[in-house]
Amino acid sequence: MSHLVLAINPGSTSTKIALFRGEEAVFIKNIEHDRAEIMKFPDTPSQKEFRLKFVLEALEEHGVKPSDLAGVVGRGGLMPTIETGGYIINDLMKEWITAEKGGSHASNLGSLLADLVAGQAGCGAYIYDSVASGRLPLVAAITGFPEIKRKSLSHVLNSRAQSIEYAKKIGKKFEDMNIIIAHLGGGISLSVYEKGTLVDSVGDDIGPFSPERAGGAPLMDFVNVFHDSGIDKRELKKKLRGMGGVVAHLGTTDIREVEEMIGKGDEKAKAVLEAMCYNVAKAIGGLAIAVSGKVDTIIITGGIAKSAMVAGLISERVKFIAPIEIMPGEYELEALAAGCLRIITGQEAPKVLVAIDEEGIGKSEVKK
Repeated sequence: MSHLVLAINPGSTSTKIALFRGEEAVFIKNIEHDRAEIMKFPDTPSQKEFRLKFVLEALEEHGVKPSDLAGVVGRGGLMPTIETGGYIINDLMKEWITAEKGGSHASNLGSLLADLVAGQAGCGAYIYDSVASGRLPLVAAITGFPEIKRKSLSHVLNSRAQSIEYAKKIGKKFEDMNIIIAHLGGGISLSVYEKGTLVDSVGDDIGPFSPERAGGAPLMDFVNVFHDSGIDKRELKKKLRGMGGVVAHLGTTDIREVEEMIGKGDEKAKAVLEAMCYNVAKAIGGLAIAVSGKVDTIIITGGIAKSAMVAGLISERVKFIAPIEIMPGEYELEALAAGCLRIITGQEAPKVLVAIDEEGIGKSEVKK
């Protein structure tokens, strides 16, 4: 009998789960959470028990007991800087995530939920292709603050999976191509792969604003607005992730609603959406520098890539750089499950996080 694998991919107001029997999906479910309920929690890790209840109910609805599972895999969150691939969830990882040392992000719940479900199931718990995967070259890491180095933070899981799938579709190897990929969802990130290796990225704290994230902003203005405002660190982080971007301007995170507003003649909505797309395009242009302009293709992916308006606004500005491929949606659940299956069947050895240095760089060992 094929192994049953549960994949968990938490979003800001949803928890996507999928049960796979081997490589075949048994069911996929997008559990929507009330935004007002989510905002009651003081931080992201404290949501784990709330979301766990929905995950277990979904399994029960399909006649699956936790003990039926051979493995549980969660989306890797804002981990220390680590290598791509699969990791066993351990106490060091959970301590880092629970303290939000890498920042606040819905994907942080991936490891915590996987660990809780696996604890009931009596099976292994893993993450795969964390958003913090990838070590930037020094030239990309140095900033104007000696105390701060840039780290790679992007939607690695979907971006790598989509890039590999695209290369396969056109009969090429991912390792032979230079690809810029923009992931457009509740958060927006971009990354560039040179011959299969992530060499630079634009995370949601320095790049385009998105439906619910503020993105980059002028630092002097940021200091002037918030330094004496009395806002505490936790609330300020919520403004950056969860309460910034499109929702701060228009009161919604749903791009479909924004398009409806534009259709009714709302000029503010039109300006905000165009600005978001402009900033995505500008980030794509910047990443082309990382490969000296030798870009084979630009991929636009994620849930918002389903919007013809958004895809069109971005494509019009960057089509001079390279051919554009629109790949709407995401393959994150499939990529998570496939990675977990390779681990539990012995095709891939998982890594273990054994230490984290003062700069947030993780040291890993391969589990034999």
